[in-house]
Amino acid sequence: MNLKDKKVALLVADGFEQIEFTSPKEALEKAGAKVDVVSPNGDKVKAWNEKDWGETYPVDVKLDGAKASDYHALVLPGGVINPDQLRTNEKATEFVRNFFEQHKPVAAICHGPWTLINAGVVKGRKMTSYKSIRKDLENAGAHWEDAEVVTDQGLVTSRNPGDLAAFNRKMLEEIAEGKHEGQLA
Repeated sequence: MNLKDKKVALLVADGFEQIEFTSPKEALEKAGAKVDVVSPNGDKVKAWNEKDWGETYPVDVKLDGAKASDYHALVLPGGVINPDQLRTNEKATEFVRNFFEQHKPVAAICHGPWTLINAGVVKGRKMTSYKSIRKDLENAGAHWEDAEVVTDQGLVTSRNPGDLAAFNRKMLEEIAEGKHEGQLA
């Protein structure tokens, strides 16, 4: 898969699950995409690595200066701390919502869909997630499925790090396809 003409935003705050950040980022870069780490944090973000704090990564673009129109797609890693911070940040939810309004692919794994709930973009969509947020998604109007990867008009979701191979494949495919005009905001 060749994504050399694609630019992807990877939106995170401190506490994202490290493997859910590094694996999609590596898959995108291997396919030739330019990946920007976008964050409301300062110059660096810190990962969560299973049971404790993980590595620190540089932030490429501060959320205040990021625009969905500058990107072809968005990736939202999970972890519990990260999406809990992002979903209560109005700039983050607006940034996410703009991808949907522009019909661009969005990929979210594990607890990442929490941010989508607060962005107001899950109603009527087929999705999956980490099992503990299933009811949150259903209460927001999503149709939750227990599957390693679920795709709905450019939205790619997966349950956990065990699903990363399927998640990455489908994410790359949807980004290669580009805009999804059927995607509702």
